[in-house]
Amino acid sequence: MKISVRGKNIEVTPALEDYVEKKIGKLAKFFEEDVESQVVLSVTRGDHLVEATVFLSGLILRAEEATDDMYSSIDLVVEKLEKQIHKYKTRLNRRLRQTSLKELNERYKDDQREEEEKRVVRTKRFAVKPMPVEEAVLQMDLLGHDFFVFANAETEDVNVVYRRKDGNYGLIEPEY
Repeated sequence: MKISVRGKNIEVTPALEDYVEKKIGKLAKFFEEDVESQVVLSVTRGDHLVEATVFLSGLILRAEEATDDMYSSIDLVVEKLEKQIHKYKTRLNRRLRQTSLKELNERYKDDQREEEEKRVVRTKRFAVKPMPVEEAVLQMDLLGHDFFVFANAETEDVNVVYRRKDGNYGLIEPEY
C-alpha cells in the first residue's frame, strides 16, 4: 500500500508518519491489488483533524475525524475506513435489491422540484469511470454524498444517482 502523508498547520514528525503508515497499512490486508492512500493531518483551533482517502480501482473510500489528540483521530479514521470496507464487501456479496433503480426512476420521474437559480461558486473536475448503476449507488454511499456522477457502463452516457428524501435512490439519465 502506497501511503502519502502530509500536514497542514502541523509538522509531520517521523513518529507521527510511522504511526499513520502502521495504522493505514493494516487496511492493505483487505485488498488484493496495490492501493494508494492519501492522509492529511491538520490542526485548527485546537482540533487535530485527520482526513484519509483510499483509492481503489474504480472506488474511493474517504473518512475524516477531529479530536483533541492526533493519534486518537488517526485511530478513529482507520475504524471508519474499516467499516466502509466491510459495508462495501457485504453489499457486493448481496447484490439483491427489492426494486431496481430504473423502476424508481420511472415512478418518481414527475416528482422533481424546480429550484431557484443560484450562481456557480465552485467548479470541480474529476475522472468519470464507467460502472453499473448499482456500483455507483454503492460508491455514493461509501463517500457519504447525496449524489454521484458516473459513466453508465450499459448506456455509455453520463448519469447521476442521488439519494431522495424518502431514503430511496433516483437516477438521472440524459435524453437526446
